[in-house]
Amino acid sequence: MEQVLHFIDGKFVPSADGRTFDNINPATGEKIGTVAEGSDVEINQAVTAARRAFQTWGKTSAAERSTVLNRIAQLMEERLEELALLETMDTGKPLSLSKSLDIPRAAYNFRFFADFVKGLSTECFEMEGVALNYALRRPVGVAGLISPWNLPLLLLTWKVAPCLAAGNTCVIKPAELTPMTATVLAEICKEAGLPDGVLNVVHGFGPDAAGSALTEHPNVDLISLTGETSTGRAVMKAASATLKGLSFELGGKNPNLIFADAALDDAIETTLRSSFANQGEVCLCGSRIYVERPIYDTFVERFAARAGELVVGDPLDPKTNVGSLISQEHLERVEGFIERAVQEGGRVILGGKRPAHLSRGAFLEPTIIVDVDSSCEITRQEVFGPVVTVQPFDTVEEVIEVANDTSYGLSATVWTTDLKRAHRVAAELQAGIVWVNTWFLRDLRTPFGGSKQSGIGREGGVHSFEFFSELKNICIKL
Repeated sequence: MEQVLHFIDGKFVPSADGRTFDNINPATGEKIGTVAEGSDVEINQAVTAARRAFQTWGKTSAAERSTVLNRIAQLMEERLEELALLETMDTGKPLSLSKSLDIPRAAYNFRFFADFVKGLSTECFEMEGVALNYALRRPVGVAGLISPWNLPLLLLTWKVAPCLAAGNTCVIKPAELTPMTATVLAEICKEAGLPDGVLNVVHGFGPDAAGSALTEHPNVDLISLTGETSTGRAVMKAASATLKGLSFELGGKNPNLIFADAALDDAIETTLRSSFANQGEVCLCGSRIYVERPIYDTFVERFAARAGELVVGDPLDPKTNVGSLISQEHLERVEGFIERAVQEGGRVILGGKRPAHLSRGAFLEPTIIVDVDSSCEITRQEVFGPVVTVQPFDTVEEVIEVANDTSYGLSATVWTTDLKRAHRVAAELQAGIVWVNTWFLRDLRTPFGGSKQSGIGREGGVHSFEFFSELKNICIKL
């Protein structure tokens, strides 16, 4: 994909001023191609097209929309190999992960919401002998969908699918670092029979560029963002002038609580995933690991040994477990966290540097840091890389307090075989989702989102439709 263009009103088009920016493969540092750089001009064209298309798409039946969404899913599955390769080239993640998680789940998001929309119901309240009140669910209008670079297609479809299923139209602003699969999705949607203008893609940057033009546009009714907490603040400010509906899934600094009675083999293997999957570039990663003191030394020794066996390298090699970080700039940011953690007294017991056998690309060894406390930057700020801290604890009360001592509240994990303790601790942790004896196990019907500075609102099942639709009450006097 040497030239990535915008997709506006059913057509692939360059920027009006001809501006482009380079698309870089982070695993090699090489230029893949160029990307059209959008501005307020392209955003306005896309919003105009989406507003016009809403007049017809918003009036289609749930069954009609479901048929199109299932066709989109089918075409994505047929192009799985291509999409997975593009995702890996853009992100640096292992191709095996793109093929087993990113693309299959992205397609399933469409299938899930295609089925779910057909079973949506509303309420009817009877005022006995006086009136009936019933609710109608209606689409909102034009949605601005801003997606991140870590799971580009998966998290984009998590927004697009319910948006379209509810009858809205959309303008997508993909992360500038990962433009390719969003562009192919637009091509697939057109082939699947989605009317022109229903889905539009404008590439570009955020502040004072395509991103801010989208969030400030007066004819955009909704903004759904997955990204950094700082970005959420900026978007919220920009959207306030027109009182847009907002749904944010933002950063996390997620605690992983491992009690002495945990099934240790399972805890170690799953913690390996929750620490280093996708190079740790997952908002749900358990980057703060708390281990009950009786098993602390054993856990650290075994966990470090297993992490040291992970293969860091070429994302296209099927043996690779950990690929490249998203960019050289991000790698330097993560390395800065490690350096400052050591300056604050932390001790790196594994990793912390570029693998010796890799001379190019944004690679970093899986990194484990001990001897830190809850005041250290490394335990308070989101690193978003293959870096975790491990700390001991003595009591339930102590670990709940330190786990909650953060401005974030996205997810948490609890490892214990004590049923009473599992329920108690899960209830007291300040997080939008708590996994007990597992991680990243998702039922798409359930509410997903963060508390505190990790987000606003919930996605999943009916919760997605509560954002992407509005309820209208009809009162009929008898």
